[in-house]
Amino acid sequence: MPEKTFYTVVVADDETELREAVCTMIPWEALGFRLVGSASNGLDALQLVEQLEPDLLLTDIRMPFISGIELARQVREIRPAMNIAFLSGFDDFEYAKQAIQYNIISYMLKPLTMDGLAAELKVIHEKIDNQYDRFRRRDNASGDKAAFVIPLLLAGEDPQPEDKLRQAAAGCGLLRGLDDVPRYVVLAASLYTKEGANVTEPAQLRMLEQLSGKYLRYYAFYAAGSLVALLMGNPSDFEEYLHILADEFCQLADRALGLRCCVGISRPVGQLSELNQCWRKAAEALHAAEEGEGGVSFITDLRKGGTTLCQRALAVIDEQYSDETLSLVSLGTQLEVSPNHLSACIKKETGETFINILIRKRMEAARELLLGTDLKIQEIARRCGYSDQHYFSYCFKKYCGASPNALRRQKAGDSQ
Repeated sequence: MPEKTFYTVVVADDETELREAVCTMIPWEALGFRLVGSASNGLDALQLVEQLEPDLLLTDIRMPFISGIELARQVREIRPAMNIAFLSGFDDFEYAKQAIQYNIISYMLKPLTMDGLAAELKVIHEKIDNQYDRFRRRDNASGDKAAFVIPLLLAGEDPQPEDKLRQAAAGCGLLRGLDDVPRYVVLAASLYTKEGANVTEPAQLRMLEQLSGKYLRYYAFYAAGSLVALLMGNPSDFEEYLHILADEFCQLADRALGLRCCVGISRPVGQLSELNQCWRKAAEALHAAEEGEGGVSFITDLRKGGTTLCQRALAVIDEQYSDETLSLVSLGTQLEVSPNHLSACIKKETGETFINILIRKRMEAARELLLGTDLKIQEIARRCGYSDQHYFSYCFKKYCGASPNALRRQKAGDSQ
């Protein structure tokens, strides 16, 4: 009998009694899971996901501060390969459909017995096993577009006029017609053993194809020790999905195949005649990822890194921590780098995650305002990036060891 694979789990539910029952009464290891953390609200759960990188998040859909839907959306930004199981009331089913695009692997209705939850976790384990097995499966099927796409990307010699290229692309099915005008990006990826040997092979295209198809139109092929995908979409598609696709591919390569992944991504272009240059830039970015610590490298990230980039990021956090919408993605957009690259740079330079740095800045600013002004707590919360005063108070007590009101009472007592 094959050895059971263990998947890590974080549980999030604001009902303390239910959360503790789930954490203590479920036979996690017997079901093939390891419980690594629990949270009483969505924002704490998000921090645990960033810190612990679990395989599964089991979460209520209605929680304080941010909902399960919003949690699922934000999780996709930082851990797109992670699966999510919702545990919630019947009335939330239509609500939960909004999150179907966020790797929702199960939807369980309350009230649920511990036996019922254990049975569903067994099913979830089988689903994740099957998901990873599909990525491992060898499939050398070749698409009909190869004769057009591969020479255009890799050779790039004396390309035909753009209108002729568009006719040929529509004829082979790459474009949906002559009025189809997508933007193009080339992604190149290589897979390595822990010892550094390149073990990329055509059979691994299946994994890249399945992930690419979740987000963008694509054509993928194997060339010169790399997996290559020609991705098609509009600028907003690339802005929203490209870094998620790249991250998910790297995370699944590690989890499903046990391999280190390097990915290089070109700039978007609008002409088929520019695809060879795209390939060259993707290959350049891939080489930079290989020379570094692996992971994802956008061509736009090259020469933007290290201490300088981290200092710029920290400066923006210092200036904009009061903006409730400040996130890793919005910060990356401001600094004109991918969130993948920015996250790795911040963690390498500071040893901390973006979320932890932002929370610390907000809490330190709040402490100064509480001790140095007579502003109402609601106003201080707003100035520190929190629209919900209750969540602000929760975070402050967790960080500082005392509630905002208690801190002020202590200050008043000390001054008498």
